[in-house]
Amino acid sequence: MIIEETLIPGAYLIKPKVFEDERGYFLESYNEKLFKEKTGLKVNFVQDNQSLSQYGVLRGLHFQYGPYAQAKLVQVIQGKVLDVIVDIRKESSTYGKHFSIVLDSQSKTQLFAPRGVAHGFVTLENDTIFFYKCDNFYNKENEGGLLYSDPELSIDWGLKPEELIISEKDKINPSLNALKTSLSL
Repeated sequence: MIIEETLIPGAYLIKPKVFEDERGYFLESYNEKLFKEKTGLKVNFVQDNQSLSQYGVLRGLHFQYGPYAQAKLVQVIQGKVLDVIVDIRKESSTYGKHFSIVLDSQSKTQLFAPRGVAHGFVTLENDTIFFYKCDNFYNKENEGGLLYSDPELSIDWGLKPEELIISEKDKINPSLNALKTSLSL
């Protein structure tokens, strides 16, 4: 397993070693001891989530704040996504910066997103199954969002605007500038 830090401090790519033969494949998707050894982080995952989405579905950018802030380990079980995190930790040297990567069921690469980042993805194939582990329980009162199309973020989602399928809730999330004044993350 290879673990590499991204340009967002505390966010890591995890590339598992995949053993394939005529029967299929086997991989170790998470190893707490190795993760702690490579990152210095001890993470206790308490909730797993899974979604199925069709081509063009954009989910995000989402986060939990306060006592319900969450770190996530995300992966694609089937299909392909463009996965994006935005650093919204005001004290961070990369505040307002984003990192994106294509995650797919072929490479099996995972992304660890630390607490204090907004997370989202757009599906690049039909019937994409997205799976993520969280280190804290979901709490509706502490959920937040960041506008996926905020010009200040300049995120290239890789699809034409008319191809995107977005929930009404995600269409009205605040910009980074509005978020900065409304929340103390």
